Amino acid sequence: MIRRRHLGLMLAGTACSVAANAAGTTWRLATGYRADSLHGLNLQQMADEVAQATAGGLRIRLQAEGSLIPLTRMLGGLQAGEAEAGEAIMTGLVKEIPLAGADSVPFIVRSYADARRLWRHQRPLIEKHLAARGLRVLMAVPWPPQGLFSQKPIAGVGDLRGQAMRTYNSTTVRIAELMQARPVDVPMIQVGQALAEGRLNAMITSAVTGVESRVWTGLKYFYPINAWFPKNLLMVRQSAYDQLDAETQARLMQAAGAAEARGWQASERAASESVDTLRSNGMHVEAVGPEFAQALRRMGEKLSLEWVRQVGPEANQMFISYFTNS
Repeated sequence: MIRRRHLGLMLAGTACSVAANAAGTTWRLATGYRADSLHGLNLQQMADEVAQATAGGLRIRLQAEGSLIPLTRMLGGLQAGEAEAGEAIMTGLVKEIPLAGADSVPFIVRSYADARRLWRHQRPLIEKHLAARGLRVLMAVPWPPQGLFSQKPIAGVGDLRGQAMRTYNSTTVRIAELMQARPVDVPMIQVGQALAEGRLNAMITSAVTGVESRVWTGLKYFYPINAWFPKNLLMVRQSAYDQLDAETQARLMQAAGAAEARGWQASERAASESVDTLRSNGMHVEAVGPEFAQALRRMGEKLSLEWVRQVGPEANQMFISYFTNS
């Protein structure tokens, strides 16, 4: 009788354990961006692939638009355990990790191939800084590159002298200063109104953002100068990662690698398609001339030196590796 009762308890415990394993683990993935954005769609596909690859052993629930953790406090929110994973734009992490600001050093990265090379040299350093905060890097995917919009044709830096240029961070303010343009702080959602009121003559932003804001109503020229390629970084709490079994960890990293490759391709495709949309709406899409291109490169060298002095030896070593290695 005692043995039967003991056996029954053992079987009940086993059944509970099997049920718990079948239920699997659910992670919350916080992002400040829309679920239907380039990055949001990619993250959702990764989550679906992880659930399928692990037979439901790990499910990742995307919580977009800052509904779980605001974009401005993503790092602290993850460290506090408010989510298992989170996505943030790297330039938003510079207060805690100055090296993340490499993404916003302008006119140094000129193509997607350059941006991939920078990430190869940047990633180990970012991983080290995040590891010290109990976080692990899963992937990074860029937004389309930043281009120059203007009302009038631009043959050289001098053509921007005195023009009202939209600025939204310290980098764009510094660029406006070097071009002797007049910085105007205008949130992106107010760009249409500012153009209608004649408060803006030029701005640096991506072609994708230009399409979303229908800037052809006030700006007529677009120059794909690829000023910089800002990246979104996907992080996970190391403690949450360590609770997964080895096979689930491998499946997660495999899905993240596939999502990173897919995301870079999607970003490049979005950049190309949005330039076509600008052109189809009557904008002149033109390459800058050799003299203007050279001026931008010199500006990039100046700003990169300023950034290296500010951040220190680690930034210097990263750029040395970037420029001297393929």
